[in-house]
Amino acid sequence: MSTQEREEGRQIRCLIAKVGLDGHDRGAHVISRAFRDAGFEVIYSGLHRAPDEIVQAAVQEDVGVLGISILSGAHNTLIPKIVSGLQEYDAFEDTLILVGGIVPDDDREELLDMGVAAVFGPGTPMADTIEFVRENVHDRE
Repeated sequence: MSTQEREEGRQIRCLIAKVGLDGHDRGAHVISRAFRDAGFEVIYSGLHRAPDEIVQAAVQEDVGVLGISILSGAHNTLIPKIVSGLQEYDAFEDTLILVGGIVPDDDREELLDMGVAAVFGPGTPMADTIEFVRENVHDRE
């Protein structure tokens, strides 16, 4: 936990989610471990989750960060469903949405326009991702 988090008496809660039929979860495990080592509270969804399952978990667990790991190429179909679901539960504004994995450059702008805070591709240094979360997680008080 960072000094600022300790002083404020709260911990950053993250859901790391694998959506759709993508069965490759090594990256999700690596980011989960890095986030835990950075002092974040991490919940991992497991494989093959439907968008509505991810939304339900994010809302029920009251996370400030939703990290979506996707390598299947279905991001243009699945991410909008998650964003829409968070909006329906009035949780969109309180959730920092990150996408990690294989996302073509041409698709990144569309994801950012729909409300994804950042897209992290392969090789992104963990320190950059952790710093981004700390600097951008919404004040949830």
